[in-house]
Amino acid sequence: MLERTVVRDGRRALVVAGSSDRVEKLNAHLWTCNDRVFLPHGSKTDGFPTRQPVWLTDTDENPNEAKVLFLADGATSEHVGDFDLVCELFDGRDDTAVNAARSRWKAYKDGGHALTYWQQTERGGWEQKAEG
Repeated sequence: MLERTVVRDGRRALVVAGSSDRVEKLNAHLWTCNDRVFLPHGSKTDGFPTRQPVWLTDTDENPNEAKVLFLADGATSEHVGDFDLVCELFDGRDDTAVNAARSRWKAYKDGGHALTYWQQTERGGWEQKAEG
C-alpha cells in the first residue's frame, strides 16, 4: 500500500505505529524490503519531515503534510478527517486487535466517515469484506 500511495499515486503518507521502537524497525525495514523500488521515508531520528514522502512516527502528528494515513499496532489519530484516506492495519488473527478495530470502525461510522473493510487473502491479495 505504501508503494502504491507514494510511487503510483504520487501522494505523501504518514505511518503512525504503536511505539518508537516499532517506528525504527519499520524505518530499517523500508531500506531493504524491496529491491525493485525505493520508498523515500524517514522518522524523527532522520529529521527533515517536510522532505519525506513517507513519515514514520508514534505521535499523532502530520509534519510531512500527508494525505494518506496508515495506523498500525492499534495507534489512533484525532485527525482522521484531515486525510483523504485512512488505512488501519491490524492482525486479524489477534482477537484483541480485532475487537479494538471493531470499536474504532463503529466510532468512525458514528463520525460520518465512509468505510470499507479489506481482508488479506491466503494468496496475499485483498478482498473487500464490508462497507459502512
